[in-house]
Amino acid sequence: MAKSKSTYSCNECGGQTLKWQGQCPHCQAWNTLIETVSEKSTSRFTPVSETSHVQSLSMVDDGEEERYSTGVTEFDRVLGGGLVHGGVVLLGGDPGIGKSTLLLQTLCHMSSTHNVLYVSGEESARQVALRAKRLALDASAVHMLAEIQLEKIQSVLSERKPDIAVIDSIQTVYSEALQSAPGSVAQVRECAAQLTRLAKASGTCIILVGHVTKEGALAGPRVLEHMVDTVLYFEGDTHSSFRLIRAFKNRFGAVNEIGVFAMSERGLREVTNPSALFLSHHDSQVAGSCVMVTQEGTRPLLVEIQALVDEAHAPNPRRLSVGLEQNRLAMLLAVLHRHAGIPCFDQDVFVNAVGGVKITEPGADLAVLLAIVSSFKNKPLTENMVVFGEVGLAGEVRPVQRGQERLKEAAKLGFTSAIIPKANKPKQSIPGIEIIAVERVEEAVSRMR
Repeated sequence: MAKSKSTYSCNECGGQTLKWQGQCPHCQAWNTLIETVSEKSTSRFTPVSETSHVQSLSMVDDGEEERYSTGVTEFDRVLGGGLVHGGVVLLGGDPGIGKSTLLLQTLCHMSSTHNVLYVSGEESARQVALRAKRLALDASAVHMLAEIQLEKIQSVLSERKPDIAVIDSIQTVYSEALQSAPGSVAQVRECAAQLTRLAKASGTCIILVGHVTKEGALAGPRVLEHMVDTVLYFEGDTHSSFRLIRAFKNRFGAVNEIGVFAMSERGLREVTNPSALFLSHHDSQVAGSCVMVTQEGTRPLLVEIQALVDEAHAPNPRRLSVGLEQNRLAMLLAVLHRHAGIPCFDQDVFVNAVGGVKITEPGADLAVLLAIVSSFKNKPLTENMVVFGEVGLAGEVRPVQRGQERLKEAAKLGFTSAIIPKANKPKQSIPGIEIIAVERVEEAVSRMR
């Protein structure tokens, strides 16, 4: 029997090399090469449709994609309006975060109007049935298949032709054409490619569940995210009942959309007013608290930014931020000292975004600065005030996108005043909210109260 030869495959780009190296020679990523068994160089792909032919773009049907509503409004929002006919969705998240629960609830909702199939590679049919019973779901029309062999799954999909199929999870599926173990780079790449081709040819919408690494990235080759149409991440603290689904890639909708859920005894339920999750309810105004309006996709969210400034008792003052970028906090403290005359070089500074939400947009700069000043001076901000705006190194306050939508959301939730960039000031006043437009950081600090 011939000895199997080993190659090393890159987790990021899928490139292969005969010897292990610290850095991938193809994409220059470090520590991403994993040993795999080399496969025979025979073609494994078979035609799934008629021969491809060249055609003019003007002759291609550009009508709206057929969508299936999931019956879960927050899930539909993240998907861009629902599941797309023939689309492939990749859903990743930490173990126990609620991926299988959400998909089982979705299939039970859709089973009354669509032909659905749940393929489980991690749990037996009895375990899935027990979960459905525990969640009080009507799973009588949900078809179940406990299988991890790709060829058998393809056979069932081709025979039953379901509208929606869930593969839970892609890391457990293996193909007999490959010698490597399930979950390896070659197996994940091949199985995902074959299922994607099947979805495009048959029109079945396939949802792939993906594992994540300890760093939070999807396990397997990076090419996996390029194959699919939509990439969703399930976020949330396992110690908290709230969950967020965020779209990082969507060929049929907007990216950075989020859906908000709360985990309960009966599964995941939608949160209709997500801004309430990220706002603390104080009996009176407290120093170091500032409410900002951030934009997540098409949805404005009100998030409370909390800051604590305290005298440092060590030679190197601490700078810690939770939910916000660490390096940006250091930059903002330098701007605050240079242009507003407030020194924090001998102070420990801690900043937190309430509710476990992660804010990546620069529109949080002004709110972070005012929260720090409020804590430093032990002076609460005006009651029912919201703040947003980007701060530049020269001390200027720059405009952000969709300023009017943010203001309307704040007014709808009862906020009566707002400190915003001058360029975002609406031409027509918004009923119920006073607009304070500023151009400089020092001007915003002076208008705090």
